[in-house]
Amino acid sequence: MAGLEPLYAWARPAISRPQDALVCGIHWELIRHGYRCLGTGDQPGPDERKSELLPAGWEANKEVYTLRYKSTDDARELLLKAIMVEDSMILNVMDRSSQRVADVTLAVASYINPEHLDDFHKVYKNTEELRARITSGIIVPLGAPAGSARKEPESKEDVPWDEDPLRLPPRQPMGTRAPSRPSPLSPFAVGGEDLDPLGGRSGGMIVDPLHSGVPRPGIDPSSGIPGRLPPGAVPPGARFDPFGPIGIGRPGPDPDHLPPPGYDDMFM
Repeated sequence: MAGLEPLYAWARPAISRPQDALVCGIHWELIRHGYRCLGTGDQPGPDERKSELLPAGWEANKEVYTLRYKSTDDARELLLKAIMVEDSMILNVMDRSSQRVADVTLAVASYINPEHLDDFHKVYKNTEELRARITSGIIVPLGAPAGSARKEPESKEDVPWDEDPLRLPPRQPMGTRAPSRPSPLSPFAVGGEDLDPLGGRSGGMIVDPLHSGVPRPGIDPSSGIPGRLPPGAVPPGARFDPFGPIGIGRPGPDPDHLPPPGYDDMFM
């Protein structure tokens, strides 16, 4: 019950019985939900103003506590009467604008340690239950003031980079191959592979023996080709059309199997 401690320290000289401490806690719950105290008694007094503090003389009558509250938006005015009946406190709250009434009965010993009135850290117990009783028994039936409920900021989860077209993919560590991303246009992305220099899409018109999807003995062009290319000459993940035979007895089509353009043109 954040904020109650300084209020209790301020009101401590007036607190002499357990019910005084309970009224102090109830008062702070109304403050938390957007109400401010106007004063004591059924009728307004001179020079009243809304305050978070308890008014002077709030504890004068130990059997019936009468307090008036007004919402911060001035839409509601509450008349609170806390009546002691043996060891219980009956809260009767009326909204004067709508004439609606709410009632809550609290066992004082369930929420107050009478032997620790001098120690704020020990005087209250079951505070979460007390807050829930006030909220469900008074605030909800009579309605909370506008803007009094403070919503926690919602944590917006990051959109996966696959699903955000405006977001750059994460960088890959050096020496690793970029993951293959399926084309969003598949199966109609014919020729898409030919437009992607990194070879991450499917649908190319030219068969690339190193990216055909068929498992082959490991040849990574980025590691270099002995006698032909030094290591690092081919970027990791790049499409690579070798300009000569790679390895001995390599199965599959010759990478240079395509004839040059215009091969069959007699006028070339």
